Order: sequence, then structure tokens, then C-alpha cells
Amino acid sequence: MKNFLKNNGLWILFAAAVISVTLAAMSFFSTTSAPLVNAVNAVVSPFRSAYTAVASWFNDKQNYYRDTTALLEENAALRKHVAQLEAELRQAEDDSKENEILRDALDLQQQRRDFDFETAIITEHAVTNWTSSLTLNKGTNHGVALNDTVVDGTGNLVGVVRDVGVNWCTVLTLVDTDTSLGAQVFRTKDLGLAVGDFSLMERQRLRLELLPAGCQLLGGDLVQTSGLGGYYPSGLVIGRIEEILMDDSGAASYAILAPAADFDSLTEVLIIKDFDIVT
Repeated sequence: MKNFLKNNGLWILFAAAVISVTLAAMSFFSTTSAPLVNAVNAVVSPFRSAYTAVASWFNDKQNYYRDTTALLEENAALRKHVAQLEAELRQAEDDSKENEILRDALDLQQQRRDFDFETAIITEHAVTNWTSSLTLNKGTNHGVALNDTVVDGTGNLVGVVRDVGVNWCTVLTLVDTDTSLGAQVFRTKDLGLAVGDFSLMERQRLRLELLPAGCQLLGGDLVQTSGLGGYYPSGLVIGRIEEILMDDSGAASYAILAPAADFDSLTEVLIIKDFDIVT
């Protein structure tokens, strides 16, 4: 036995080493993969990483596009909703203003039962170097006639009908240069003539002239229509005295009147088609 080991020990050791290496290799490959598969995977691995990166980028872009599209659609829906709310608000404001005008008109009708009113909507404001006028949507079909007096909802004088058609009329406002009507200072009862003035029309003012000598007017005095002559109803508010001045000769005074009606903001007026004449 000793001789066998002595003579063959080297071969036995070599065989054991080979067996150990073989078992180790088999163990390694059995826990990982075959050499060919491993080699293929080693080559494909960078491409697989690139594909994964590209797929991830494309997926991110797709998600971004989907989210952006959703946001745009949501913003469009919100803008549409806001526009609807704004339209409803404007309509509510218009309805509120119309209701206020109707309430004022009803109050005025109750106060002045001697007036026959026709409500009208202003369709145009026109101001030139020579005239200041309004166009209304009522005409002869509604009983409107030349020289009819026009007031706002609270009874402030606006102007006089100067042209009339079937379903329209033109009103010259108080500040027009053709204006000329009898006026009375409410506090002092002094009579005068309210007239349009070219130099004052741009400022929306008119003159109160032909005042009695020694009249004691004050700034802020209320001026109304006198009703004398029967052309205009009495007691309509023309405006208030803004300034009291002397004419060029220094012999007579006149006043600058600021109309009570706000021509720029008017949207609806009342046409007085008939009234009781005060004598």
C-alpha cells in the first residue's frame, strides 16, 4: 500500500485537483448560466440599457403630452366658465340698472300724474362741434311728436325731440346750441332763460340769462323749468348754478348751469308725450 501511494501519489493528487476544478466549474455554471448565454447577454446588455432609457424617455414625453393636453382642456373649460359667469354678471347688472330705471320711472309717474310718459332706449349718443343729440328707439308709432320733452328716470330734463320718424326720434340735449327755454330759480323764484352756448357745450354746460336786476343768486341754487308759454312742463329740474358772472358790458349778470342729467351715462329715458299746462 505504501509502495502504491509512493509510486502513484502524484497522479492521484492531479486527478483529485482535476475533479475539484471540474466540480467547481460545474457548480459555477449551474448557478449562473451557460457560457454562450452569458456571452450573448454581455453583448446585449448595453443595448438593453439604451432601449430601457429610450422607452423611459418616450413614456415620460407621452405622460407630459397627456398631462399638458388635459391642462389645456381644463384651462379652456375654465375660460369658458369664466366667460359665462362674466356674461351672467353683466346681464345681472343690466337687469339691476333696468329695474332701477323702471322704479324711478314708476316713482316719477306717481309724482307727476299729469304726464303721459313713453319709455325709450338710447341707441346713439352724438356730439359734434355744433350739436349734442341722442337717438331713441321710439317714434310716431308710439305717439312721439316734435318738441316733446325728454327726461331721465328721476325727472331731470334731458332735452327736446327735434326730429321724429316711425320708430325713432332725435333729441337735442340741454347743452345743444339750439336750446332755449324758460327757467326759474327754485329758492328765489327769479325767472330767466336757459340757453345753449357754443363755448360751453364741450363742457356740457349752458347759460342762465335775462335775469332780473339785483337778483341774489348763489352757487348751487336749483333751477327748474318755469312752464311759462306752455311749451315745456313746469317743475322739471334743469340743473344747478355753478358760477355767476357779469356780461361784457358789466350791466347784467348771467349764470353758468350744470345740468342735473348725466348725458354720458344715460341708457334709457322718458318722453313726455302730453302734460297739463300750468297757467
